[in-house]
Amino acid sequence: MTSIRDFLTDDHRRCDDVFADVEQAVADGNWALAGDTFGRFSAAVLQHFAVEESLLFPAFEQKTGMTMGPTQVMRSEHVQMRELIAAAGAALAAQDADEYAGNAETLLIMMQQHNMKEENILYPMCDQHLADESAELLPQIETGLAAAGK
Repeated sequence: MTSIRDFLTDDHRRCDDVFADVEQAVADGNWALAGDTFGRFSAAVLQHFAVEESLLFPAFEQKTGMTMGPTQVMRSEHVQMRELIAAAGAALAAQDADEYAGNAETLLIMMQQHNMKEENILYPMCDQHLADESAELLPQIETGLAAAGK
């Protein structure tokens, strides 16, 4: 059976790949493609956050009693990344390559740091603490992520 870590790490990679496609479209000056691709990226990342916040984090917190630990940090970072996604989207809509590049660079750095923490700390903790629940939780996570059209 797939682990929570493997499944959500794979989803991080899918999101990263779409984000790279946006970057290429902006570099090519293809604003229509950049906008469409950014829409896919944004939907995928926001759905990833929603699934973590509605399914994974509550299950982890209930099982461990840790509500002020890693899940709180991840939620806070999700808020910051949502703001950067909105700012990048607005820059794309305005076809402002420089503004988009600044927001995208900050977002990329933040996503990389965030993903490393999830993949190397939180997800392994979830796999350890939620081993008994994972057979039920993973299909729910998969269904939730599919809602973004992946």
